[in-house]
Amino acid sequence: MTSSSRWAQAVPLLAVFGSVVALGIGTSFAKQLFPQVGSLGTTALRVGFSALLLLLIWRPWRWPLSRADARSLVRYGVALGCMNLMFYQSLRTIPFGVAVAIEFSGPLAVAFFSSRRAIDYVWIALAIVGLGLLLPLGHDVASLDPEGVAFALGAAVCWASYIVFGKRVGHLHAGHSVALGLTMAAITVVPFGIWHAGSALLEPGILLFGLGVAAVSSAIPISLEMVALKRLSHSAFGVMASMEPAVAALLGLLVLGEQLSGLQWLAIGFIMAAAAGSSVTAQPDTHHGPADEIVQ
Repeated sequence: MTSSSRWAQAVPLLAVFGSVVALGIGTSFAKQLFPQVGSLGTTALRVGFSALLLLLIWRPWRWPLSRADARSLVRYGVALGCMNLMFYQSLRTIPFGVAVAIEFSGPLAVAFFSSRRAIDYVWIALAIVGLGLLLPLGHDVASLDPEGVAFALGAAVCWASYIVFGKRVGHLHAGHSVALGLTMAAITVVPFGIWHAGSALLEPGILLFGLGVAAVSSAIPISLEMVALKRLSHSAFGVMASMEPAVAALLGLLVLGEQLSGLQWLAIGFIMAAAAGSSVTAQPDTHHGPADEIVQ
């Protein structure tokens, strides 16, 4: 194998890894805005600027849009907005890596319910074990804040809804659906941020920081994912994307100083294994389209 062919094989894998890392870095830095504008204001800045960036990049008004597709995009965008809103609410009180792991139960549930093969029950069991180790059910991990866990589970439900609604716009160009979906998400969440943070959102330093967070956590990951999806099978992409909880936990440690227990790391490992296994054994029609890999 020549060096050029090895590089060609490595590029999509590096693209997925770069996307996961950029998303984690963006979210880690976004959490640092909480003392100034709260989780609601942070969500408004992140989603609002992300929508503006993608509108400028993709200019979705160039493509026609049917009334049925418009309705589907509204549902898709509202689910995306609520997912971000609840996820950032969960980050107020539980570690980043734990929140991502719990949120992963949403797409896993969609994958499981779309298939009834015996192997799927193995991944269901792994996910249940992982969640059982994370959720505050009376053991040592009971130190996790129940409200934060509830918000993370709510984000998981929204992620699952977002995937289901995303399938209905999967025939649209990815840039078209993502830009309009994020615009609808911004319309959903920005009023909450304005209500909570008010004029603090207009401070130049906060606006600049929010723009940087949006670029790192949206524009860069989406661009890298589109490069990867053109060159990787859906199963390979899913396996690489299953790294996200571990990457989030590491970034939470390095950027935010969030320490996890050995049991929490084990739980994250179980959920990652369930996500990777589900991706490998998924039937072709279980993938939810190029626009649906966007999280947080």
